[in-house]
Amino acid sequence: MSYEVEMKFPLPTAADLDSLRERITQFGAIAHEPLDQRDLYLAHPSRDFVQTDEVFRLRHVGEQNYLTYKGPVIDTETKTRREIEVAAASGPTTAAQLLDMMTSLGFRPVGEVVKRRTPFHLSRQGHEVEIVLDEVHGLGWFAELETITDETGRDAARECLFELSRELGLGKSERRSYLRLLLRDDPHEC
Repeated sequence: MSYEVEMKFPLPTAADLDSLRERITQFGAIAHEPLDQRDLYLAHPSRDFVQTDEVFRLRHVGEQNYLTYKGPVIDTETKTRREIEVAAASGPTTAAQLLDMMTSLGFRPVGEVVKRRTPFHLSRQGHEVEIVLDEVHGLGWFAELETITDETGRDAARECLFELSRELGLGKSERRSYLRLLLRDDPHEC
């Protein structure tokens, strides 16, 4: 079973972003091309994901489509949760068919998060860490630290991200999802 261990940090200014980008490269992280992502979040027809702390989304990265389920957060300091992500066929026709299938089954769209993501990859303490700089439409800039691990490696992965966040000079982490931040006026819709 795979677990995503994640920490997210708001970046108040463009200067914070530029400074962080420089520190990330000094750590030897390998930069990748920016990606445009659009995440459509879906509500379950008979289960309240706000109450169960689960997530189901349809993600578009360019032409590629993914369905992602995230289980409840199991940690009070990071966003550690089970994650299952399945790649689907690419293209807008497939995306429309997937959404049609989900709504036919009773799922309903509740919100969309659109972002420009610049990923960096770093090997650290035996973990493959993805550091991303996100420009989230309607919210601003954020940095995320993330690694995927199994159940036995969760504690070590958490400690790796805690240490990296301190060394990068990141402040207090934000535990709410981008969707929850965007829908702050109506949290029952996430």
